[in-house]
Amino acid sequence: MLPVKTKSLLKTPLALAVMSALYAGNLMAATESVERVAPESEKMEVIVVNADFSHVSLDKMPSSVTVIDAQQLADEGAQHFEDVLNSIANFNWSGGSSRPKYFQIRGVGEQEQYQGAPNSSVGFIVDDIDLSGLGMVSSMYDMQQVEVLRGPQGTQYGANALAGLIYLKSNDPTDTFENGVKVSLGDDDLQTFSGFSSGPVTDSGKLLYRVSVEKHDQNGFKNNTYLDRDDTNKRDELSARAKLRWYATDDLQADLTFLYADFDNGYDAWTLDNNGTNTLTDKPGVDNQKTTGVGLKLSYTGAKYFELTSLTSFANTDHQHAYDGDWANPDYWASKQCTAYDSDWNESGTEPCVYDYIWDKTGKRKTISQEFRLSSNQASRIFNDSTDWLVGVYAMNLKEDNDLYSEYNTWPDEVLQSDYEATNYAVFAQLDSHLGDDYLLSTGLRFERRDSEYSDTNQDHFKPSEDMWGGHIALSKALNDSHNTYAKVARGYKAGGFNMTLPAELADKKEFDTEILYNYEIGLKSVWLDGVLDSNFALFFMDREDQQVAASLQDPENPQRFILFTENAGSSSNYGAELDLNWYATENLQVYGSVGWLEAEYGDYSYQDKSGNTIDLSGRELAHSPSLTYSAGITYLADSGWFANINTSGKSEFYYSDSNESKSDPYNIVNARLGYETQTWSAYLWGRNLFDENYGVRGFYFGNEPDLDWADKQYIRYGDPRQVGVTFDYKFM
Repeated sequence: MLPVKTKSLLKTPLALAVMSALYAGNLMAATESVERVAPESEKMEVIVVNADFSHVSLDKMPSSVTVIDAQQLADEGAQHFEDVLNSIANFNWSGGSSRPKYFQIRGVGEQEQYQGAPNSSVGFIVDDIDLSGLGMVSSMYDMQQVEVLRGPQGTQYGANALAGLIYLKSNDPTDTFENGVKVSLGDDDLQTFSGFSSGPVTDSGKLLYRVSVEKHDQNGFKNNTYLDRDDTNKRDELSARAKLRWYATDDLQADLTFLYADFDNGYDAWTLDNNGTNTLTDKPGVDNQKTTGVGLKLSYTGAKYFELTSLTSFANTDHQHAYDGDWANPDYWASKQCTAYDSDWNESGTEPCVYDYIWDKTGKRKTISQEFRLSSNQASRIFNDSTDWLVGVYAMNLKEDNDLYSEYNTWPDEVLQSDYEATNYAVFAQLDSHLGDDYLLSTGLRFERRDSEYSDTNQDHFKPSEDMWGGHIALSKALNDSHNTYAKVARGYKAGGFNMTLPAELADKKEFDTEILYNYEIGLKSVWLDGVLDSNFALFFMDREDQQVAASLQDPENPQRFILFTENAGSSSNYGAELDLNWYATENLQVYGSVGWLEAEYGDYSYQDKSGNTIDLSGRELAHSPSLTYSAGITYLADSGWFANINTSGKSEFYYSDSNESKSDPYNIVNARLGYETQTWSAYLWGRNLFDENYGVRGFYFGNEPDLDWADKQYIRYGDPRQVGVTFDYKFM
């Protein structure tokens, strides 16, 4: 049942029109109501994990993985990855951008990136195109499934997947014609228009296509009272995808993917009084990303003793992040009194404040990668046909140029142009051995070399190279047809690096070392109640060596500036558990949910604050690492076609930063969706964050108000407030 607050929404003309259409559709299409729930014997469908080399099914994979399939995405009305990430156990994100692109898995991951040498802990891949650190362009339209692999993926993905991997798999071309359009309208001036088309290009059926496009716009939930605008925090997002599948021969399949995304978003998210709604900036920021990507996958099965897979990808991204750093305007600051100084810098009373600061960084990133994999077939298994094998090589080149310009009280402040290039080479191998008695032993090893070079206009120049290795050993056992257990040890790594533009007193922190992560995990994957309930449970312990910590110090001499650098802490440990559940309670009712428990804390680590005081963080929880994450959802589809979904997710409190003690409040968000479905069309009334929960997604603790003598203060950016709307979806052959 929807909360009482939403009842008044049903009285709006838009909602009444939709409900009238629903009633008419019920009369006209009672005989064609959609049947989505599989028969009793087929309810627990086999979900394949596409990010895995072997494309193993979820219930057999010896690792903690969450898969959100197309049906759950549709049931919850997910438009963007942001709409589903809270339902993933032990997963968090940092809200320092217009859309989430900095993620943490089991407490490991980045919170921001203000400098020009990308080095991700969480991999982000869309249809085999690597967009690590650029995940904001992640529309859920026409998406087959979302996969989140927890823990280091040392064998398969190497340096960019220390904490884990996010893999988005869109729908493939079909051999029959399918077409669809979808329209969503809502408050905050939300307008989303989407469409797709799929089918054969040739009569032979050897060439198939699929094209999907989505245009999403909304104002962004902020009112700029100084400029009298409500769109300074806007979302203006275009996503397009085209796929071609060519069955060149009986043994050769080629899949070509084109990706285009243009997110031209505003960034006016911060307020001096933490009201979360009304901003005062005179120069609102932007958060833009334009990405063009191409991926080519070739699969050849015609050789006698092996199968060949080739993955080629290219991505070109222009991105810009800019903000009004004083979070206000000249008139506001002139109304405040600041300390005045004479020519000898002695205090001489007060005067109207003058504070005007802007920060603007633009970047261009190009990546190109190539991977070849040879894997065994039925004829080439080794060790008496007991063992499947796989070997591969990988190369990736990343180039990024950045142009940073900031201005303080009309004077250029930080001005920096930088060039960065990194090339990774890797070889890897994996063996999957059937030991008898339903035991399966999986072993993998990866050797990777990274060569990088950085230079900038401040005369910083670095050229580090390093060799790294990772891998895994996993032993799984099928206890019976319903239960599969496993134990796994994995070693992951994250490349070391360097810090640019440091003051002389921090010269000893110019470089930092490689981080190594050992993950120890046991799990149980089960099917219960004659196949209508499945569960995935994992218990883990993570040992981090030379943990990389992002530090941020406000410059006491120039308080508008921050000194940013990464350094190594001593070893630290994270441990916890995850549980995913999915229950088909009846033919019409599905219940699902997840729970994550995490204890993530520093080992031996201390730092000096801006005043030179030593701050000891040993034993303190890591930033953006809530101890509890949870979600639950219920979907009901009546035989007549009426549909309802209600889902909730929440987190316990967590620290916003490693450089201070500020914390979020625990929160819980409730969403709902009510509608009517037929085989050809559907209509819904929906609401997100129905109880209008005020929840923080990013926080800073520093001085940003000169009238308070730059005293440290808590500032919070809040997540999206309540939003309601309607959606109409139509599919045709």
